[in-house]
Amino acid sequence: MAAEGVSLNHVARESSDIDRLAQFYQEIFGLERIESPKFECKVIWLRQSPCFYLHLIERDPNTKLPEGPWSSNAAVADPTNLPRGHHLCFSVSNFDSFVKTLKEKGIETHEKTQPNGKTKQVFFFDPDGNGLEVASRNDLQN
Repeated sequence: MAAEGVSLNHVARESSDIDRLAQFYQEIFGLERIESPKFECKVIWLRQSPCFYLHLIERDPNTKLPEGPWSSNAAVADPTNLPRGHHLCFSVSNFDSFVKTLKEKGIETHEKTQPNGKTKQVFFFDPDGNGLEVASRNDLQN
């Protein structure tokens, strides 16, 4: 039998500078920094009410894997080429002013409208090169 009552709890991002990453998500999306448990490495937990969490985890300096898209062998720097399967999506009710704010902050963006003509989307990257999408509606299903 499949699990019942399933809901997404959190997404984790690993970074060598979780303070910088936390500041970005707090400033751009208004995520709230909450108390984090003590682990062997530094962690920052952010909450987007009522029940979504973003866990930022200090990267192990001894790891042999590349750190995110920017440091991989095939870095993605242009949001028009953001890989389809590599992004988090948030929805906002103030889409146009949100996009204006991104541009004022110097964040490179790529905008498009879905074929239905109703759903606007903007694609961009966080400071570690993780892909982000923001959609103009809560019921976006892609």
